[in-house]
Formats: sequence, C-alpha cells, structure tokens
Amino acid sequence: MADYKEAPLATRPKTLDPAEYFNLSPEYRRAEEKRAALRAQLKRQYLQQLNNPHRKELIEDPALTRWTYARTNNNYFRPTAKTSLIGGLFGVLPLFALYVVFKSDRDKREAKIKAGTYERPYKLST
Repeated sequence: MADYKEAPLATRPKTLDPAEYFNLSPEYRRAEEKRAALRAQLKRQYLQQLNNPHRKELIEDPALTRWTYARTNNNYFRPTAKTSLIGGLFGVLPLFALYVVFKSDRDKREAKIKAGTYERPYKLST
C-alpha cells in the first residue's frame, strides 16, 4: 500500500484510502465480518449443492432468480415524447424509407419496360 501512487484523473479506491481502511469503528468491522461470514456460508452451501453427484432437484440460485425477475418485470420504461420520437426514428422511419426506395426503383424500372428502353441484366431467354 505504501507504493501506491494516485492517478491524476482518478480517485483513490476505497480499499486504499487510509481514512476508510484504518479508521473503522469496531461495530463496523464486526458488521463487515458478519456479512463476509454469511456470504462465505451461502457460497459454501451453493457449491455443495452444485457439486453433489446424487442431486436430482434443481438448484435455486438467488442471483439468477433476481436477474430473471428484473429482466422480465422491467418497470422503468415510461412513454414520453422523447421515447416516442426515438421509437419512430428507429422503428417506423427505416421501414418507410425502404418502402419509398423500393417502390420508386420498381416504378422507374416498370416505366422503362413499358417504354421498351430497359435492358434486362439477366436474360431468361435468348
């Protein structure tokens, strides 16, 4: 820790800040030790379940359950003018632009065919 030099554009990590690292109250240290012990116990229990060769049931992974819940129940989207504009720009506008491009190209080709000036790039018959 003595050889650590601070970067000019970054803050010092919490683990290397002497005020946060050395000047902790005994209650805070006990609480952190309890949390670490609980994490270690949960990890050990999960690894025992995972490595059990006679396992028949599914292992319940709380982190995966939380992730799945957050993924399926996304309650953070609010329809606003900005999100509607972005949806229109990225959803509807490209489809409309492609329609205009293909339709105009087809109409031009059809007009040339009717006038008899269109040279077909792929001849089906000689």
